[in-house]
Amino acid sequence: MMTINSIPLLLILLTVASCASNAQKMDISVIQFKEGISKQDIQILDVRTQAEYNSGHLKNAFLADWTQPKVFEERIKSLDQNRPVYTYCLSGGRSSAAAEKLRQLGFKEVYNMEGGIMAWKAAQMPVEGTPTTKPMIMEEYLALIPKDKTVLVDIGAVWCPPCKKMAPVIADLVRNSKDTFELVNIDGGAQEGLASQLKADAFPTFIIYKEGQEIWRQSGIVSKETLLQHLQ
Repeated sequence: MMTINSIPLLLILLTVASCASNAQKMDISVIQFKEGISKQDIQILDVRTQAEYNSGHLKNAFLADWTQPKVFEERIKSLDQNRPVYTYCLSGGRSSAAAEKLRQLGFKEVYNMEGGIMAWKAAQMPVEGTPTTKPMIMEEYLALIPKDKTVLVDIGAVWCPPCKKMAPVIADLVRNSKDTFELVNIDGGAQEGLASQLKADAFPTFIIYKEGQEIWRQSGIVSKETLLQHLQ
């Protein structure tokens, strides 16, 4: 039997549950994002780098690079805290963090697109500023993987900081073990469709093939020793 004293506690629990439910809705699908930005008086925030933005972005998107905190904080000053903000990045990670930051700063409505612009493009949604680089199809990619050799595929992007850190590691690996494997470089920034098909959701992503079959993969910073271990 419910007592009078239990009613306030119940109200608190219902309020917390409601807040949690609303928080969960802040990460929205591509379709929901598309519907949201079709409304008037909204703001679209691209939190990627300038190079990423130049490679293709949503119409009317405002750029504020999340990887440069001072630049980000300065640029978002021009946004209206009382108008809805729709954020996105490459795959959803940076924009999720940026969205949380905006909420902490007092923005009333902030929505993050799950899967980022990779999911947006995969859904055949329009972008502006896309370069004329010819998209690589899966058949062309597989043709780069000879079945009689061990192949290391490096999927990265010119604007990717971890990729830049890995560049000398890969160069040293090729220089000292060039007879052990064949290296295939894929520009995931320009070939986002292929990267999505390969499930390379983060850059760099390294994939090793033997006899034409994938045997290992890992994303992010990887030691030379780990790569050698799986290449042998």
